[in-house]
Amino acid sequence: MRKTIQLTLACMILLLQLSQAQNNSQSLQIKNKILWDTYGVPHVYAGSVAGMYYGFGWSQMHSHASLLLQLYGEARGKAAEYWGERYLMLDKKILSFDVPSIADKMYTKQNAFYKTYLDAFAKGINDYAAAHPEDIDTVYRQVLPVKPQDVLAHGVRVCYLEFLAPNDIGDVSHMIMAGSNAYAVAPSRSANGHALLLANPHLPWEDLFIFYEAHLKAPGFNAYGATLIGFPMLAIAFNEHLGWTHTVNTIDGSDKYELTLKDDGYLLDGKKEMFSDKPIMIRVKKDDGGFREESFIIRSSKHGSVLGTKNGKAYAVRIAGIDHPDIFYEWHRMAAATSRKDFESALRMMQLPMFNVVYADDKGNIAYNFAGNVPVRDTGDWRLWHSNIDGTRSKFIWNAFHSYEQLPRLVNPATGFLQNANDPPWTCTYPTVLKPDNYPAYMSPLEMDLRPQRAVNMIKDQKAITLQQLIDDKFNTGMEAADRLVPLLIEAAGKYGDSLAQKAAEVLKQWDRKTDSSSSGALLFMRWAERNGRDPFAEPWNFKHPVETPSGLKDPQQAVAALDSAARDLIRFVGRMDIPYGQVFRLRSEHFDYAGNGGPGTFGIFRTLHYKPDKDGRFKAIAGDSYIAAVEFGSQVKAKVLLNYSNSSQKGSKHSEDQLKLVSQKQLRDAWFTDEEISQHTEAEEVLKF
Repeated sequence: MRKTIQLTLACMILLLQLSQAQNNSQSLQIKNKILWDTYGVPHVYAGSVAGMYYGFGWSQMHSHASLLLQLYGEARGKAAEYWGERYLMLDKKILSFDVPSIADKMYTKQNAFYKTYLDAFAKGINDYAAAHPEDIDTVYRQVLPVKPQDVLAHGVRVCYLEFLAPNDIGDVSHMIMAGSNAYAVAPSRSANGHALLLANPHLPWEDLFIFYEAHLKAPGFNAYGATLIGFPMLAIAFNEHLGWTHTVNTIDGSDKYELTLKDDGYLLDGKKEMFSDKPIMIRVKKDDGGFREESFIIRSSKHGSVLGTKNGKAYAVRIAGIDHPDIFYEWHRMAAATSRKDFESALRMMQLPMFNVVYADDKGNIAYNFAGNVPVRDTGDWRLWHSNIDGTRSKFIWNAFHSYEQLPRLVNPATGFLQNANDPPWTCTYPTVLKPDNYPAYMSPLEMDLRPQRAVNMIKDQKAITLQQLIDDKFNTGMEAADRLVPLLIEAAGKYGDSLAQKAAEVLKQWDRKTDSSSSGALLFMRWAERNGRDPFAEPWNFKHPVETPSGLKDPQQAVAALDSAARDLIRFVGRMDIPYGQVFRLRSEHFDYAGNGGPGTFGIFRTLHYKPDKDGRFKAIAGDSYIAAVEFGSQVKAKVLLNYSNSSQKGSKHSEDQLKLVSQKQLRDAWFTDEEISQHTEAEEVLKF
C-alpha cells in the first residue's frame, strides 16, 4: 500500500511538472499585453496567470486610479490621516473589527499559487503608478505603494462590513439600494436547446460599489465578466464552458449581542468577564494641513467586536468567517473551472461570506446555491436572530458553520428555470421545490417581495426562450403592483371618487402600467402609493400562492382619497397628471442628459433603477442596474453586456459616460470574447513588462 501511494505521488508530481513546463513554454510564446476595446474594456493577455493578474491590476489603475487608491487607503484605517476629519468614523469602524490585522494574517495563509497572483496584482498597480503618476490625483499618491494586504483588507471591508453585517453594525445607508436579478434557463426551456444565464446586480453607482468590466486570458484561463473595483479577480463571469452570477442572499451571517456591564467588565453566565482592550492612536489631518491625534480603544468581548455602550449595556457584533483567507482564491477557481464538477469543487471551499450563486453551462446544467457562512445555532428562528441577542448567556455564542451539504441548493430542476431577485431560496423556481421545513428556522425567512414575483411571472409560462427574450425580460419596466391594484383602484374611483379622482382614474386606465420613458401614469401611481400608505393590499402574502399574493385593495375609500391627493400634488408640482415618466426621471452625467426608465424594485419593477432629487426638480439615477450580462452557452458562447455608468472614473476619460445612451435605449452591446472580435474592436494596445 505504501509503495502504491509513493508511486501515485510521484505520478502527480510528474504531471504537475509537465503542466508547469507546458505553461512556461506557452508563457514564452504569449506577449503580455492589454487590448483596450472601444468601450474601454481591457482584454488582458498574458503568458502566465500571474502575468494576467499583473495586467488586471495595471488596467484597474488605468481606469480608476484615484478611486482605487482611495478605497485601499480607507481599508488601512488611515483615511482620516490621509484626507481629514470626515473619515474618522469610517476609520473607527475599520479598526473596531481590526481589519488591517485580519488582512495581515490572511496573507500568510494564502494558497501558495494564489499568493503569487495576489502579489502580481499589487505589483501591476504600483508599476502603473510609477509609469503614469500624472493619472493620479495628488491627494491619493500618499497611499502608494499598495501591498497585497491592502487588497485583502479592502475585500474584508467590502464583503463583511458593507455587505454581510451592515444591519448589525448600524450602517445601512447604501444597502437600501442594493439588490440583484438573476435567471438561469435550462435547454428544455430555451429555443436553441442551450442553457442561458442573466447576470444583473443592482448597487449604488459610486464609491466601493462600482463594478469593473474586464476579460482575462492566460494559459488555462479565459474569462469575461466584472468585479467590484479593487478586487483582484472576476466576481461575476463566464468562460467558454460556464458562467455564474451573484445576488445578495437572505443570509444571517452576523449577530449583535446586548451585554450587561458589570464594573469594568460584563456578565456572562453569571460571572464577570473582562473586555480585551487594545489602545491605539488615530492620526487625523486638520484643515490647515497639520495633524492631531485621537485616542481610540479597539475593544472586544467573547462575542465579538464591541461597538459602543448605552444605558449600562454594551453592544458587540460577531461576523461569521471574517478571517477566512481564501475568498478571492475561491472566485479565481470558479472562473477557471471548465465543468460543473470543477465549479462545485470551488464552491465547496466555503470561503464566500454570502451571496446566491446562479449558474449555467455548455452541458445544459443550471444550478442555484445559497452560499455563505451560516452559523450553527442551538435554538431560535429568523426573527430571534434578527433582534439583539442576549449577551449574558454563552449558549448564544456560535462557533461552527453549516456545511455545503446543509445549505439550500437546487440543480437542474424539472421546472427548467431558476431565478433569484434577493428572495429567500425557497422560491428560486416555480412551482417551488425547496422546502423551508427541511432547514433550520433561522436559515432564511419566509417571504417574497414583488420584484422576485415579477421575475417568476414573466418567465414561468415562456417555453422557447431566446437570448433576446431574456434581454427583453431584463428590460421589462412593468409594475407588478400596478397590475394588481390599478384595475381595483379605477373601479373604486368610479364608486367613491369626485371629478378629479375620476380624471386621475382615466389617466391610470390609459397607462401601460410600465415605467418606460414615454409611460404616462407611472408618476401618478407612484405618488398614489406614497399617499395611500405602506401596505395597500387586502390579502397578505401566502407561501401557498407565492406569486399571486398579496392581492386585493385593502381600503377602497382611503385609496380613492389618496388618488385625489396624488393628482392634486402632480398638478401643483408638474402641471399635469399624465406627464411622461422620462421627463421627470433622468439618466444624467457630466455631459449627457437622457430620458430615464425603470424604477424601485419595491413596486415589482424588474428593470430596477433608483433616482434622487436633482437641482432642477427632476430626478437623477444614482443606483440600481449596474452590470448586465446575458449569456448563451452554445458551441460558442454568445454574450451581450452593459455597464450602466461605463468603465472608467478617471477625469477626462471618454469611457466615463459612453454607455449611458444605451441605458436610456434599453440596449445591450456585444461582449467581444474571441481574438477575432477583439482585434476588430481594439482601440489601443499596451505591452506590459512582467
